[in-house]
Amino acid sequence: MLQQIKISYTRLAFLLAFLNVIGPFSTDAYLPAFQAMQRDLGTDAVAMQQSLTAYMLPFATMMLLHGAISDTLGRKRVILVGLALYILASLFCALAPNIHVLLIGRALQGMSAGVGVIVGRAIVRDVLDGPPAQRLMSHVAMVFALGPAIAPILGGALTAWLGWRAIFFFLVLLACAQMVMAFRMLPETLPPEKRQPLHLGNLLKGYTAVMLNPGFIAMSLCGAFFFAGFFLYIMSAPVFLPRHLHLGETQFGWLFVPLVTGMILGSVVAVRLSHRLSPHRIICIAFAISALAALLNLAANLWLPTTLATRIPQLAIHTFAQNIAFPALTILALDMYPSRRGMASSCQGFIQTLIMGLGAGLLVPLLWDSTLHLATAMAAVWAISFAAYLAYRFFSHRTQSLPSEE
Repeated sequence: MLQQIKISYTRLAFLLAFLNVIGPFSTDAYLPAFQAMQRDLGTDAVAMQQSLTAYMLPFATMMLLHGAISDTLGRKRVILVGLALYILASLFCALAPNIHVLLIGRALQGMSAGVGVIVGRAIVRDVLDGPPAQRLMSHVAMVFALGPAIAPILGGALTAWLGWRAIFFFLVLLACAQMVMAFRMLPETLPPEKRQPLHLGNLLKGYTAVMLNPGFIAMSLCGAFFFAGFFLYIMSAPVFLPRHLHLGETQFGWLFVPLVTGMILGSVVAVRLSHRLSPHRIICIAFAISALAALLNLAANLWLPTTLATRIPQLAIHTFAQNIAFPALTILALDMYPSRRGMASSCQGFIQTLIMGLGAGLLVPLLWDSTLHLATAMAAVWAISFAAYLAYRFFSHRTQSLPSEE
């Protein structure tokens, strides 16, 4: 099917991954600058943590619209408009004189940053089916994984050399580059005859069908809580790294590089397994590996001193497992709604990001004072994720086939 849209597999994978990196750069690049921003804006650690929530809640809410609008207007147009809005929001953050203005800017960033992630997932399913779609999703995740490794290292360097505002000016340049590449290279993958009418009643009917489907909800929760084990440490990094591991603002790579290495290796394995094993077998393998990571993490926090060697490797094992499971979890959810993949991608992204946004604002500040608390939370979200997967299997077996949007 790729021949019909006149783009090579490699170029499409790179372009979709590049569009996705705006997410991790928006959340991870400014983490090393928290202390500098606290001093400059006259605020505290908890208020800075809320800047993550201010970004993620609008990010989650707008995900409900990005995919549905792209089902009506086409994929490319929605991506370009979203990037233009993100550029304006990043300028707002870069020029913020106080924490209140920064929070507004972060909310505006969140409203537009998810467009590449959500519409990109729908593009994958527009052009490929089955194992090829899983492989493309894995390759996108592989390139995308470089973002969380590069972002905090670059953010720390920019803060040390030019000040924290340079991070947001960099995000402006990044979004401009994405916009140019999308305009020149990205084909439209949803032809007019396959688009859905943008009527309120039609949208409500579609959202109701998706959000009241227990199998879809269970699969989305499974992915959300699987990812949360890794996300808890990312969101607590501004406290976890300086306070517990005694690392400076230019040393965040000691956490992020191992985690991203695990993600890349997991994506490589996912590509190889996609044409050998069923999605469900792949997911079960990933759960077994991540269970081992959670147990090792608990053991290290209970009985070993706090060092890089005792706190980081098991987290990399978890991200390895996470990226093995990610393509299969995503494809299984989107395939429930083959004619509304944009809407399904929006609902899946909304559920997952809402959980992570609430966790960043409400849960992480309660955990970051103790590495054992973080390890216990990681084990707890693994259990919730596995329970959600079992619930998905129960609902899919009970109906004998995956639900459709009719």
